[in-house]
Amino acid sequence: MVPVKDEGFSPNAMKILRTRYFMKNEKGDFIDKKPSDLFRRVADYIASAEKTKEEQKEWADKFFEAMMARNFMPNSPTLTGAGRDMCLSACFVLPIEDSMESIFNAVKNAALVHKEGGGTGFDFSLLRPKGSFVRKTQGVASGPVSFLRVIDAATEAVKQGGTRRGANIGLLRVDHPDIEEFITMKRDGKTLNNFNISVAITDDFMKALKHDGDYWLYNPYLKKKTAKKKARDIFKLIVESAWTVGDPGLIFIDRINKLNPTRELGPISATNPCGEQPLHPYESCNLGSINVANFYSADQPDELDWENLAATIELAIRFLDNVIDVNKYPLPQIAEMTRANRRIGLGIMGWADLLLKKKLHYDSPEALALADKLVSFMRQKADQESEKLGELKGNFPNIDLSIYKGKKRRNATVLTIAPTGTISRIAGCSSSIEPIFAFEFVSKILDGEIKDIHPLYEEWKAEHPDEPLPAYFVTAHEVQYEGHIRMQAAFQKYVDNSVSKTINLPNQASFEDVEKAYLLAYDLGTKGITIYRDGSKAEQVLYAGASAAKQKLIPRDRPVSLPSITDKIKTGLGNLYVTITYLDNKPFEVFTSIGKSGYSTMADAEAIGRLISLALRSGVDSKEVILQLKGIGGSEPVFTEGGLVQSIPDAVAKVLERHLGEVKENRRDFLKDICPLCGATLPDEKCPVCPNCGWTRCS
Repeated sequence: MVPVKDEGFSPNAMKILRTRYFMKNEKGDFIDKKPSDLFRRVADYIASAEKTKEEQKEWADKFFEAMMARNFMPNSPTLTGAGRDMCLSACFVLPIEDSMESIFNAVKNAALVHKEGGGTGFDFSLLRPKGSFVRKTQGVASGPVSFLRVIDAATEAVKQGGTRRGANIGLLRVDHPDIEEFITMKRDGKTLNNFNISVAITDDFMKALKHDGDYWLYNPYLKKKTAKKKARDIFKLIVESAWTVGDPGLIFIDRINKLNPTRELGPISATNPCGEQPLHPYESCNLGSINVANFYSADQPDELDWENLAATIELAIRFLDNVIDVNKYPLPQIAEMTRANRRIGLGIMGWADLLLKKKLHYDSPEALALADKLVSFMRQKADQESEKLGELKGNFPNIDLSIYKGKKRRNATVLTIAPTGTISRIAGCSSSIEPIFAFEFVSKILDGEIKDIHPLYEEWKAEHPDEPLPAYFVTAHEVQYEGHIRMQAAFQKYVDNSVSKTINLPNQASFEDVEKAYLLAYDLGTKGITIYRDGSKAEQVLYAGASAAKQKLIPRDRPVSLPSITDKIKTGLGNLYVTITYLDNKPFEVFTSIGKSGYSTMADAEAIGRLISLALRSGVDSKEVILQLKGIGGSEPVFTEGGLVQSIPDAVAKVLERHLGEVKENRRDFLKDICPLCGATLPDEKCPVCPNCGWTRCS
């Protein structure tokens, strides 16, 4: 047995381990005091699935050594739950059928899963569309989106292990009649924070899109096609929403089912929250990852220690298979389906680190070729080990309903590329197959911030002070979307589950960039795609640089020419002319001018336009701009054909609403809390008196 060394874990890794993974007693005292305590506990528990005491001891030692060397790490629930009578699985899919009983049973089951530390996936496509007739109550249905909100609210109330809330993904087929409401429901960036959403894209839809044609919507309640939609219009809506807030992603559902080895069990309609694990209803998966950077060896073929890598793959497959046997499942249906398919998912982390050691640019042809060779090797060794375990321990029970009928096979699937999150932080390596986010960055984790400097970057800078970084030191936003997607596709080629990968786009990325990324992902054979434009959410997990507090929005560059409209609106200070320019069919700038009202008034109007333009060019939602301006009072209110115009800012808001749609959630309702004369906040009283100018509506 290799000597135990606890010293190799970084201060940040230790912070994560103590906060999230080390076991405590009822008094709050640590039972696990160092990494070796944690990994010994996990190794012994997982090895207890072996038949004899001798085998248990043998495999426990092997598992322990692999984790201590940070060559292999299981998913977080296994680290937290092993030996604690808790569920060790990370991913679950729960079915939802078109009945109140099924919907609220799903809510209950999701709460039980979240309590155990798992994430849940739901397909809402079987629910009848909004406005459908409900025979029993003689009323109308509220639609899938309303029930997604119910589960989101329930998730908010259930904390996992006292440290984090559950994660969900909601899917809706692109041919569901409520697809437009689904696509846009997260546009405000504030609601449904416990849900990722993805559109389940069909091959028929993609064919219609490529031929600029129509496709059929299907009503699951009436069980028939009901109307046609132009594919281009729906796709445009998806692209706009993804650009704005990062949701929805795309799941290519027909491709997933075509390649599903257990498709005779029925169709797969949902995935785990990060999208890398397509699952049947009530199925779970057990994940783990190998730190491939640890197998770099300068004197080996391709500078990789293939022999030791093969041994680690075999060990990891056995570890993950054992998890299925010792696991404590939150629901009996999950236990039954998981044991019937024995679906596991081995992935990698440290990929970007390996490329840095080999001095390869992330999306270079050499890097893509290495990815192909590495993952094909992993698939070969993982399949061989599953076949060996099938011979030794028995096939998975549903093998006769799979493509492996008549063969020896322990697991329906073996490979998954999952986001590795905190386990890569523990292992001291880059996450999953992602490029390095930034060489100096802050991550929001454990209800706080952790600052990191990448060790290979730090090492190079120390050896080469004041020298520019070599070209192969590349970060996520320096890789073009094509490079991200081609890398994802290279791994997907041999992965029998799916690949979770974020296509990181810079803040300045356009609608067209998002559209091209989605189309390329489909053409290259991926099973899904998630894009994220930097700064498109109010909060994000990773921030480049020294501190999240120092992050700022970056205005997009202005093209030479832009389409525009100009409106005239009457104000108490004269006619105001408002010009709105557009980029990617979204408002990009606002110019304002007011005639013969004095220099100060003209200057104020120009300043308002400049500040609005700065906000819009920086990605601020136009609705937020309207909400801030609407209802601001002034000294010269005037009635017009469109109603009361209280001030120049109020007039600008009205013009924006005229072209962009009314924003009803007005935070500045002057009849309630804003003085109509000066715009000051009124006290919450029946007859408030303005503390600034003395106005009162009761005088």
